[in-house]
Amino acid sequence: MSKIIQFLTINQNKIEIFQKGKNGTPIIILTGMDCSFDEWYEVTESLSKSNRVIMFHRPGQGASEIRNEVRNTQTVVNEVSELMHSLKLSEPVVLVGHSYGGLQHFVKEHPKKVAGIVLVDSTSVDLKVLDDLDLPVLNEGSTDEIWMEKCHSYSQMTREELREVINPTLTEKQKLLPNDIQQRLISFQINPSLYKAMYSEISNWKRDGDIIKKSVEYLDIPLIVIGRDKEYNIRLGTMEGLPEWELRLFEEKWQGLIMNQVNLTSNSKFIIAQGASHSIHIDRPDIIVQSINKINPLFN
Repeated sequence: MSKIIQFLTINQNKIEIFQKGKNGTPIIILTGMDCSFDEWYEVTESLSKSNRVIMFHRPGQGASEIRNEVRNTQTVVNEVSELMHSLKLSEPVVLVGHSYGGLQHFVKEHPKKVAGIVLVDSTSVDLKVLDDLDLPVLNEGSTDEIWMEKCHSYSQMTREELREVINPTLTEKQKLLPNDIQQRLISFQINPSLYKAMYSEISNWKRDGDIIKKSVEYLDIPLIVIGRDKEYNIRLGTMEGLPEWELRLFEEKWQGLIMNQVNLTSNSKFIIAQGASHSIHIDRPDIIVQSINKINPLFN
């Protein structure tokens, strides 16, 4: 196997944990909503040479169990706290959060447990403002309600039915990963429990944003905010036949929301990952590794 994987019981669910490396400040990486920790292979291979790296599949993801609990960022906060307790992490950790990771909620609730933060194109607490944009083509078939309906439908299917409907594929870069990682990435996409979890997370994420905004601030915890490449994403969209004016309107608003995250702490920096889509961990893993390495001296 290319990874060190184990299972822990967290909040009554058997949770799939990835750990690699033994030294340095522990780094906990929180993945996006439909993202496997296997996608972070290049990042973890590099960081584990100097640090202990920890990731986990939230309930419903990968081999992690899910019951009928509500999936929201408060649940993620509780899971990360229990994970740190189970792994006997007594020192503050570096937290890395991609997209919907629940990181911002955790930091505001437990700032003393955090030594540094890296936000990777992380969903803004103000994401509901995106709903106000006039994007007739981009919004067609992609509202929260439509995604929830689709996730509910997928959650009722078998793996083989999902394989037929979704036709899971890998990116060209993912095809360069070890074979066992490739197989796990395919399996991740055809798990009905994944869509059960996503249904709940999507239904709560705007309410979560309002709750996080009302929480206390981050004080002076070192923070690096990484945003995707706006122009690169516009080019990708136009190649798919989407209207450039809609793409530009959306990407400019998204980048503005991401840039505003530097205000979460008084000790922050903003970086654009040139040539990267929302999946910065796949397109530019080097940027994430460099940012985490920059964070380390700031708190040591």
